[in-house]
Amino acid sequence: MRLFFILFCVTSLVYAQEPTRLFGSIQKDGTSTPLKEALVSIEGTSETSLSNDKGLFEMVTLLKGAYILRISAPYFDTKRIPIVLEGQSLDLGLISLSSDITVEQTDNLITLTESDLSDDDETVSLSAGILQATRDVFLNRAAFDFGQAFFRVRGYDSRNGQVLINGIRMNKFFDGRPQWNNWGGLNDVIRNQQFTNGLTPSDYTFGGILGNTNIDMRPSKFRPGIRLSTSASNRTYAGRLMATYTSRTNGNGLSYSFSASRRWAKEGYIDGTLYDAYSFFGAIEYELNDENSIVLTSILAKNRRGRSSAITEEVFELVGNKYNPYWGEQSGAIRNSRERNISEPIVMFNYHFKSEKLNIISGLAYQFGTNARSRLGYFNAPNPEPTYYRYLPSFYINNPIGADFTNAALAREGFLRNGQVNWANLYQANSNGKAAYVYYNDTVDDRQISFSTAANLNLNSGFKLDFGVNYQKLSSNNYAEIQDLLGADFHEDIDPFSNTQNDRNGSLEKTEKDIFNYNYEIDATLLNAFTQFGFEKNSWQGFVSGEISKTNYQRTGIFQNERFVENSSGESEVVDFSNLGLKAGVTYKISGRHWIETNAAYIQRAPVLQNVFINPRENNAVVPNIENETVSTLDINYFLRLPDLTGRLSAFYTRFQNTTDINFFFVDSGVGSDFVQEVLTDLDRLHAGVELGLEYQLSSQVKLSAVANVAKYLYASNPSVTINFDTAGAEEEVLDISGNIDLGAANIKDYKLAQGPQKAFALGVEYRDPKYWWIAATANYLGNNYANISTITRTQSFFLDPETGEAFPNATRENVASLLKQSRLDDFYLLNLVGGKSWLIDGKYISIFMSINNAFDAVFRTGGYEQSRNGNFGQLQQDSLRDNSSFAPKYWYGFGRTYFLNLAVSF
Repeated sequence: MRLFFILFCVTSLVYAQEPTRLFGSIQKDGTSTPLKEALVSIEGTSETSLSNDKGLFEMVTLLKGAYILRISAPYFDTKRIPIVLEGQSLDLGLISLSSDITVEQTDNLITLTESDLSDDDETVSLSAGILQATRDVFLNRAAFDFGQAFFRVRGYDSRNGQVLINGIRMNKFFDGRPQWNNWGGLNDVIRNQQFTNGLTPSDYTFGGILGNTNIDMRPSKFRPGIRLSTSASNRTYAGRLMATYTSRTNGNGLSYSFSASRRWAKEGYIDGTLYDAYSFFGAIEYELNDENSIVLTSILAKNRRGRSSAITEEVFELVGNKYNPYWGEQSGAIRNSRERNISEPIVMFNYHFKSEKLNIISGLAYQFGTNARSRLGYFNAPNPEPTYYRYLPSFYINNPIGADFTNAALAREGFLRNGQVNWANLYQANSNGKAAYVYYNDTVDDRQISFSTAANLNLNSGFKLDFGVNYQKLSSNNYAEIQDLLGADFHEDIDPFSNTQNDRNGSLEKTEKDIFNYNYEIDATLLNAFTQFGFEKNSWQGFVSGEISKTNYQRTGIFQNERFVENSSGESEVVDFSNLGLKAGVTYKISGRHWIETNAAYIQRAPVLQNVFINPRENNAVVPNIENETVSTLDINYFLRLPDLTGRLSAFYTRFQNTTDINFFFVDSGVGSDFVQEVLTDLDRLHAGVELGLEYQLSSQVKLSAVANVAKYLYASNPSVTINFDTAGAEEEVLDISGNIDLGAANIKDYKLAQGPQKAFALGVEYRDPKYWWIAATANYLGNNYANISTITRTQSFFLDPETGEAFPNATRENVASLLKQSRLDDFYLLNLVGGKSWLIDGKYISIFMSINNAFDAVFRTGGYEQSRNGNFGQLQQDSLRDNSSFAPKYWYGFGRTYFLNLAVSF
């Protein structure tokens, strides 16, 4: 009996380990053409296989039970096949993949990503662009539908996600964010992407907490042939032309690809926002043999566009949500005073090694060029901006000695008649030779070299090791350059407030193309290395990853500024940061169709460059005792993969600690009035919430989806606030002879972060006809969005009367709380429609795509911020007594009804 029991156990164990062999072939639907390098995977596991040149694939697995087999390839629809693994061979036969007729939808997303608003006071940074490669229904909705309302996944901005091209990091030193304009307009060659969501491990990098995207630009990975497309839109640009050619890999292993595009608009949806861009791409790849290949890639994307501004409620009520104060007519043509001009070419060389056990990708890149922002400078002259508070009706209504309705009516009439920049008046003011107005560029001239290498080693069945190194060195020249003297002969390079020279050792009189105002260099380096261990055993799967990094910053002043004689020119101290990052995750498979995943991370990181030097345009001062930031995060996820129903439910908690923030503004505070640099330290932020995404295949043609996001993003500490200023004015006008004042803590804990809607819901329906046309509609509801708060008004200085230095008698807690109540933006609904049709005619693939966003033309705010001018209780209270405050919050407004139409031909 005992012998029988032992034999039974041994036999059971052997049977349990009997592998299952899956095999089949993959071809393009409607043809007999085999599909090479289609990815075959078992959902919820790391089991994968690629089809060969003949479209054949084979996979051997020890898994048992019911699973979903997933077959995917770039430019083709993904197919999901229910399978049962029982230790016997499974012949899947011939599998046909149809061309993805929704592929043009990524072009639609890119136009949304390019709508990224930017202003001198506030920046709205989208994370939508990083999500375009994902099939996750929640992230898909976040990118394609919520993105137009500046929704951010988990409240993170794009700094928290890494973007790589051919394995080389593209995030900028200045703000940590990828600059999508550097490859804008090259949609055809950026479709091949590998995306990992959140803390999920990446083959190429330790990464960020939002996720990681590697854009693979190897010609051998593109669809060979010619693709021509043209687009029309009323969003950021009006028209686009694009052409791409990719060769077939010939017998000698050589392949190449070229792409070019042109985008333009006299003005976009917002008035006066011109668009002028062209892009070029070229790559050549040589496959030395089956395992080794080298690639040379070049990218040039030049983008010139007119910018727009946030506006107050008063201005919106007068002229609507398309109004933009930055432009005016000159000689019958639109001229925008705030243009952005980006041209930063990239050249890179890559080496790829691929074998059964080991993959390596190495790269060397050089990026150079300029990022310039234009503006109007005014010197001992009236402010040229038409929305300046003294030009609006509210200035006269809010008169401290009584409302002046007559002049308010005249101001209203004048603004409605001529509410744009008056270029003719500026030329007239400059007619005496010396410039009262100057049109100039704030220019960043960067030169950056990057090197990276990453390797993926399959140790044995179920175990994997990834490791890599990244090095980046930046030399950045920052200066103001006169573009147009607007009819004047010269500009006197003197600060009008303190009557001091900006360039003490240079010429006082500056002319066009001269550098003036400020001139300095920044050197930055980053060296980081990561290693990652992954495993899969029975029902368990997991990973552990670590990263070490070192970051250095240094400023070198070229101008000696008379206001900061001692520390404006020459080298600053070297500011360096050493950091450690750890993350881990584990997945438990309840079955092949249900699994639970949890991930956690503790990451130290250097502050971004813009938050290290207090006032880099004028001096070398560094934020005192600046420290590493820390990020602690945890998420728990449940995945559902049934034949007709798929979904994900996630809960997340993230805390950012020890962060630093620097702001620039003029303030009438309780300790005096001046243009200041506000430095916040020990600033913590909390992000927590729940995400849900469900997709149900109602029939072979109809798909339903539901998405929800409920979250809270809060300030989680009361940061320390210091204001800095120059001391070059008259002694009685200087706030403090030391040049800075410690205002203590700002009581902002539990105020909401201005990180986009914190609540979002969507219901979608999609119909795909067997005759290759499709249509989809999504109803979206977004809410709990808040304007950014002014920090200085939450310090103790707000309570002080600047005339007496004593507290305002009526500045009680109740009155202050009422006055400083955070502005919540209105909730709103959006209906989006998309559809398309494709044809295959004589070997030519023709497709048309159209989208209509905000079909009901809803008017909604996407963000905003409190102005900091009224920095004391008495002044803010007085300004708030009327319906339209002179320094009321400013808001950005989303686009109304917009469309995007694309026609493409491939052959």
